[in-house]
Amino acid sequence: MPSLLIRNCRAAREDGTVFDADVYCDKGVIERIEPAIDRAADESIDANGLLLLPGVIDPQVHFREPGKEHKEDLGSGSRAAAKGGVTSFLEMPNTDPPTVTQAALDDKLARAAAKCVVNYGFFIGATVDNLDAINHAAPACGIKIFMGSSTGSLLVDRDEDLERIFANGTRLIAVHAEDEARIRARQRQFADRSDPAVHSEIRDNECARLATARALALSKKYRRRLHILHMSTHEEVELLRRDKPSWVTAEVIPNHLLLNVDDYARHGGLVQMNPPIREARDNAALWQGLHDGIVDFIATDHAPHTLDEKRAPFPKSPAGMPGVETSLPLMLTEMRAGKCTLAEIQKWMCRGPAKAYGIANKARLEPGYDADLTLVDVDTYRPVRNEEMYTRVRWSPYAGRELTGWPVYTIVGGRVVFDRDHIRDGVFGKSLNFLDQ
Repeated sequence: MPSLLIRNCRAAREDGTVFDADVYCDKGVIERIEPAIDRAADESIDANGLLLLPGVIDPQVHFREPGKEHKEDLGSGSRAAAKGGVTSFLEMPNTDPPTVTQAALDDKLARAAAKCVVNYGFFIGATVDNLDAINHAAPACGIKIFMGSSTGSLLVDRDEDLERIFANGTRLIAVHAEDEARIRARQRQFADRSDPAVHSEIRDNECARLATARALALSKKYRRRLHILHMSTHEEVELLRRDKPSWVTAEVIPNHLLLNVDDYARHGGLVQMNPPIREARDNAALWQGLHDGIVDFIATDHAPHTLDEKRAPFPKSPAGMPGVETSLPLMLTEMRAGKCTLAEIQKWMCRGPAKAYGIANKARLEPGYDADLTLVDVDTYRPVRNEEMYTRVRWSPYAGRELTGWPVYTIVGGRVVFDRDHIRDGVFGKSLNFLDQ
């Protein structure tokens, strides 16, 4: 494995301070971080003052393979990740066929090994009758339960099925928390509406609160490790503020921090997602939840659909937006605007996911840790452009928004993957190790 010397960077400490440094990486690991390193390396980068951060871990993406490769596949999704400074991702099981058996998990791992340019891990999906698989299929970062917003075998919403899953096993359970019964009732109630904004009324805040409270009660009953995916409402923040056991974590995605129902007027179905965008008061509550540690970290829920699919009239338009390559620039732009700190970004986008999922040896700029890194430019602003997106669907809900913090280099295992607007040839990613397996 080649050695790498990064010269003249501004390295970020965990407390958010930065210092001028050279960084030497060998055998895929950070070996030295010093003011000046005079040592030969197989490759040398002059960072010229770029900010060096640990690579982002995106703990919730949908890369659509197998079954929907016209939207994305593991190769294109991983290249989009690298462009965004993401060096590891965790991918969801709602593919076709779904990832609900060891054989399906093995198939995904083999596909990823052949084409992913960043590191990867996969969830195993819960059904009403695959208890043995969800507890023993390996390696898996956790069990995904769709309490709402799913079809076919991946919907688990009956009390007896949820109880059986929570009561048996020790593996982390991650929930898509929307109440299916309430969704169905409100779909009937609003059946005469066809404007995309009704999506947020059908799947209202109470849909999320009910399901999150239900999952929390089961987690407490069985002391089962629980993670709440893409939390979206002020009610959920307050629920966890009052009652959050030490074994429960939660995440938020940039869409729920930065978009709200006012955006339907401009973007229509492009900003339709599950759970949906909310009110401005929910944006504010989620930000406060992050600052207070009620919400633990940030994911993207990267869920691409083609523009033709998204432009279908509601309710035929699918829910989901791409996001893996814009999350870090979005958050660094918010940092420059005073909404958060560099220390918080590293906690929310690097160390937090690594800790929650037991991802070994990642997310720190320290000797001995894996050399998964990104060098970003926090001094230059440029707009999000659809034509520059690496995701296969080639669009972003943030098109036109001026952002800073765009990655210039992304490094995986000590090797440069993203190099100033292009992906180098090769397959660089590896299957992640999870400490509880």
